[in-house]
Amino acid sequence: MNKKLGFVFAVLMLVPVALLGQDKAPAPAAAPATAQSAPPANPITLSEKGFYGFVSGAVVGAAQKMPEENYSFKPTPEVRSFGQLVGHVADASYSFCSQAIGEAAPVKDIEKTKTSKADLVAALKDGVAYCNKAFDTMTDAKGSEMIKLFNFNIARLTVFSINTAHTDEHYGNMVTYLRLKGIVPPTSENQPAPASK
Repeated sequence: MNKKLGFVFAVLMLVPVALLGQDKAPAPAAAPATAQSAPPANPITLSEKGFYGFVSGAVVGAAQKMPEENYSFKPTPEVRSFGQLVGHVADASYSFCSQAIGEAAPVKDIEKTKTSKADLVAALKDGVAYCNKAFDTMTDAKGSEMIKLFNFNIARLTVFSINTAHTDEHYGNMVTYLRLKGIVPPTSENQPAPASK
């Protein structure tokens, strides 16, 4: 179990680095080996968006993997169903990302109004797309502006971080639901086989 957690942590740490590397233009063939390319514009925003892309991709993957008949599944009566989790993450995406850019959430109450897998997966994908569009309007300078959230003064980019953390928190819930139904979660697929002893 610790090896799996270590692997996931390593992957999560490499995602922003890999994304930063994608923005760098390849050095010309004649350039000396010591020449460095310019850093990307807005590296903090780019890193935040890259990490969100990894986490939101896992949530969308989990929503797609769970069969329709298990969307009403609750491990205990007191918790959200799997479908409600998907709707909740979609609602939160619109809520947090709209606040980060200073506009009203364009969509609300997905968790309360949608129940089918098709509708919930579509709503989740739309919420993720909305957040990615919000990231595209952000710069590191604008992201450092302070706004009010839950009566706290925090930076705009921190609101994006809160959304990513919230999304990841509920991905953990989804993993449990998937495992209880015998389904391998997206981040556990294609793991390297353990070394034989």
